[in-house]
Amino acid sequence: MGYDVNRFQGEVDEDLICPICSWVLEEPVQAPHCEHAFCNACITQWFSQQQTCPVDRSVVTLAHLRPVPRIMRNMLSKLQITCDNASYGCTAVVRLDQLSSHLNDCEHNPKRPVTCEQGCGGEVLPVTIAGLLAKGWQRLGYSGSHMKMVPWKRDIQLLKAYMRAIRSANPNLQNLEETIEYNEILEWVNSLQPARVTRWGGMISTPDAVLQAVIKRSLIDSGCPTSIVNDLIENAHERNWPQGLATLETRQMNRRYYENYVAKRIPGKQAVVVMACENQHMGEDMIMEPGLVMIFAHGVEEIF
Repeated sequence: MGYDVNRFQGEVDEDLICPICSWVLEEPVQAPHCEHAFCNACITQWFSQQQTCPVDRSVVTLAHLRPVPRIMRNMLSKLQITCDNASYGCTAVVRLDQLSSHLNDCEHNPKRPVTCEQGCGGEVLPVTIAGLLAKGWQRLGYSGSHMKMVPWKRDIQLLKAYMRAIRSANPNLQNLEETIEYNEILEWVNSLQPARVTRWGGMISTPDAVLQAVIKRSLIDSGCPTSIVNDLIENAHERNWPQGLATLETRQMNRRYYENYVAKRIPGKQAVVVMACENQHMGEDMIMEPGLVMIFAHGVEEIF
């Protein structure tokens, strides 16, 4: 997948946009005959479904791909991009070819280990799971010597153990977690723009892997809670749809009923999300938990 166009300063030349994900090229490669360029990950995933150019449908295989010309690599390298950690407070804007080295040293990187303040010589996550765990253990009445934290694996093990201990001490925690998750879903749904579908006949009932990956990326970027992203993507395919959407015949019969859906636009895409929390009036044969993603070839408009 490419880089979000909105992260760049100024206009980005359209020749530097991947035709598959519609973002700025990342690790670009080129079809030799038609000279169309794509993100390496995007075109590789595309070829898992079909051996053609996504733009002009000419025959191309993975073995045919070549690096893009130097002039295109130079154009990409000079683009000014914001840091991946902008949401954590980093205000840096760097050249694209310097982004990797910047991320290694970025003080706002939540995955960059720092030396433990307790003096044990170990490293912990800066945000820090370790710090939260230490306070949590104390509240639960546990004591003992400070544990040396090895990044990632040790933090994950401690977090799982901590959550098990909390659940044991508080049987109502499951309800609390479900409430928190539900509130996160509501907050995300309310942040999306209401949408109207003008051409229900353009619904794509069997999206391929590439299209699903593009929609998934847009969901994540929109702030969709990670706990439901995969479920929503799986529910974008007719094999998982409820009875009222299960076959072409039922979809044709119920098309007028679809106008009753409360739909939200997936930002930048011809797709909507229809969440169960907003569509209880539709009945079990037309909605499912946590919701449905409906992808269209055309005909999705935002309601302002």
